[in-house]
Amino acid sequence: MSAQYPGPGMGPVTYPEATPYSVRPPSAQPLYGSGAGLPPTRPPRRGLGAGAVIGMVVGAGLIAVTAGTIGGGVGYLVARETLPPATVEAPAAQAGAILPSVMPGSIADIAADVQPAVVQLNVVGGQGEGTGSGFVISDDGYIITNHHVAGVAGSGGSIEVAFSDGTTADGRLVGSNPGYDIAVVKVNRTGMDSVPLGSSADLNVGDAVIAVGSPLGLTGTVTTGIVSALNRPVTAGGQGETAFINAIQTDAAINPGNSGGPLLNGNGEVIGVNSAIATMGVGADGQAGSIGLGFSIPIDVAKRITQEIIETGSSATPIIGVTLDTTMTGPGALVQDVTAQGPADAAGLRTGDLITKVDGTVLSDATQLIVTIRSKAPGDTVTLTVERDGQTADLDLRLASQ
Repeated sequence: MSAQYPGPGMGPVTYPEATPYSVRPPSAQPLYGSGAGLPPTRPPRRGLGAGAVIGMVVGAGLIAVTAGTIGGGVGYLVARETLPPATVEAPAAQAGAILPSVMPGSIADIAADVQPAVVQLNVVGGQGEGTGSGFVISDDGYIITNHHVAGVAGSGGSIEVAFSDGTTADGRLVGSNPGYDIAVVKVNRTGMDSVPLGSSADLNVGDAVIAVGSPLGLTGTVTTGIVSALNRPVTAGGQGETAFINAIQTDAAINPGNSGGPLLNGNGEVIGVNSAIATMGVGADGQAGSIGLGFSIPIDVAKRITQEIIETGSSATPIIGVTLDTTMTGPGALVQDVTAQGPADAAGLRTGDLITKVDGTVLSDATQLIVTIRSKAPGDTVTLTVERDGQTADLDLRLASQ
């Protein structure tokens, strides 16, 4: 599936697929630096409370109230002669008690807690300018965002970081990886609020999620939804290097400017970096709004990329050492060429092999193979199921670094 970056970029490019999704490319070259490692995550918070559930399903609640009123009326007519009247007493309020205005663990509570650490990035570069989102991950000012948001600052540009309290600071692009659409920005501040990083490994379809960012420049916007799908193969780009994302799909509203902002779980932990949206078309300005198909980079992948960028200024991309026939629609991924002395060559892959599975997961096409490999790290070992001349074999392959 191809998607559009919900943030600044060039004009749309059509991805060769039946569904007319549009693609917005990343741009610019990264500027590299160095820094310290990622901080430990904070202890888990309590999950979404009753207040959050009510806030998320208010429309359904109205329908339920109506249906309940009709059903209750019928039940009363049938049973009023046989059942004694019931009395209900409200519990007395404790003297001097003050009811909380925000339910602990609710969406409102989580939003209030993370807002100080979610920022708006106003980026100017030689290849364009725009507004995106990001979030602080350490008290000394490291910020995660998308490459297509901050990457243009690598060509002599500038980054202004705007905080929820109205203050601003100059940001520096530490480094980025266009293939993962991840970038790290640094501000010279200490004692900063940060967002705890969770894990995307244990997500389930249907889990509640919260997106925070600056869609269309509207800072501090909070939207809610669920995890709609997992491991969704998504490509975004078109000019320069294409990003391949083994994405978390969500129906939380994500619009231009949300790019780089956090996708949170019910404990207020980051489980994804909002990066792309599917659209049915674009407006006159080349932008398109949410249709309930948003895609986030899993935080477990973003953690590795971010850690490497902070420590070295760059990050590694895992490869198997083959060229794939991207014109083939699947199922499987057809090997067009094998890199001499690369991982695939050492594992026994040959030109013309059809890779049908990775670690037992069936591949729909070449894109799914790429995003599956990129969800891992150099040095990891994978098992490829290969068809050749009517025979099937499993080959163990150790991923190398690009």
